[in-house]
Amino acid sequence: MSSRYEEVRAMGQSLAPARISASWARSETYGAPTEAVDPAFTGAVDDGSLFARCGGEVLAGLHEGLPGEPISLMLTDADGIVVSRLCDERALLDALDRTYLAPGFAFGEREAGTTGLGLALADRVPSLVRGDEHYCTGLWGYTCAAAPVLDPVDGSLLGSINLTTWSQRSDGLLLALARTAAGQTSALMLAHGRGASPRRAPRGEVFRVAPQPVGGTAALGPAWAAALDEVRDALRDGARVGVVGEPGAGKSALLAAALRTVRPRHRVLHARPPAAEDAVSWLSLWSPELGKDDTAVIAGRVHELPAPVATRLAALVRSLPRASLSVTAGGVDGIPDALSRLLDVVVEVPALRHRPEDVPVLAAHFARDGVTFTDAAARALRTYSWPGNVEQLRRAVRDAAARSSLVDVRHLPPELLATRSGSLTRIESLERDELVRCLTEHGMSVTRAAETLGISRATAYRRVQRYGITTSR
Repeated sequence: MSSRYEEVRAMGQSLAPARISASWARSETYGAPTEAVDPAFTGAVDDGSLFARCGGEVLAGLHEGLPGEPISLMLTDADGIVVSRLCDERALLDALDRTYLAPGFAFGEREAGTTGLGLALADRVPSLVRGDEHYCTGLWGYTCAAAPVLDPVDGSLLGSINLTTWSQRSDGLLLALARTAAGQTSALMLAHGRGASPRRAPRGEVFRVAPQPVGGTAALGPAWAAALDEVRDALRDGARVGVVGEPGAGKSALLAAALRTVRPRHRVLHARPPAAEDAVSWLSLWSPELGKDDTAVIAGRVHELPAPVATRLAALVRSLPRASLSVTAGGVDGIPDALSRLLDVVVEVPALRHRPEDVPVLAAHFARDGVTFTDAAARALRTYSWPGNVEQLRRAVRDAAARSSLVDVRHLPPELLATRSGSLTRIESLERDELVRCLTEHGMSVTRAAETLGISRATAYRRVQRYGITTSR
């Protein structure tokens, strides 16, 4: 084992061997098998999700274009569990079954060591692992190429497309096919995602957090206050802290507020990761700040970090006794292992829908001076579920405040006035928005709105009920 590992670590200096070497090191840490894979069987897989349906559709199309080729096409979830598999060659299927590379089995780095799909999930970039580059000798007979599939809206890791063939065959375009199939899966999810907008590619940011204005978050409710107190107490005790919660819930704001109290003279830097392929240079840009006595760093969205970058960041923090690092992530399970082992305390920020008392306070904070809200607008803000959390509230209030110093319901986004805002097609969303505009911006009755939109009065009333639109007419 050690001689083989040293051989891999001594490979050339190109990116692929370096990544494979890092994966071998992680596999050794996990205690992954070195001779035969024996992964856990998870039972039924979620093959009804949008990701599974779109991925299955893409793989079926790719499979039709590869008649007679000894290639197994697989879809896995974010944990490396095989969701589906397509292959025509009986010999390859039987061999894969013997190594448990089959639906329902977990095949991530922890279970199988270095593989194409495990490496793609860990590094969040397309990966090719040939023959004896696999950590487990029982997999040396295969070559596999895999590409991660990211949610087209929020960028979260959904799983991977994995193509496996015999190791003695040329891998040729295997990696390009995997990359293309992963991109097509994301695109198809967006097309089927009922009007969602694609997420812009993350560019990576490092910026100094400005001091909070007078008052800050002091007036927020008990749920926020409890989380803030927990983080403050941990920081005062010298603990390293992670804050988790839904996107836009205020994780970085909570950490910044706590750091401003506990370390008022420190600079607070916030580093948000870029796309996976740029993460190494992003880390090199700001990591020298970690060793400075007067600087505290918030590493945001660490669940998006490739495993090698997370490992390098953790090593830097361990080597700098004065390093002040806090992290944010979508959930406890999303914090990379290397960083999770550094944390002493992890605190969850409740979603805004669980903190309705905070909505009017935050709305007043986001609105410009002199802006007020009508009772109807305030009620709409307070009763909406805010799936995008504080960030969505900020955008809605600032857009409305730019239109009027007295914000009424007609100045608010149409979805705030409809209880059914999710799972609508693009046509349904447009129909709902036009109906809301007629009823609010133009103050029409349902009858008048029906005439304006060219639909019957009965249809208009059914649409009002269907979309959950509140109206007094």
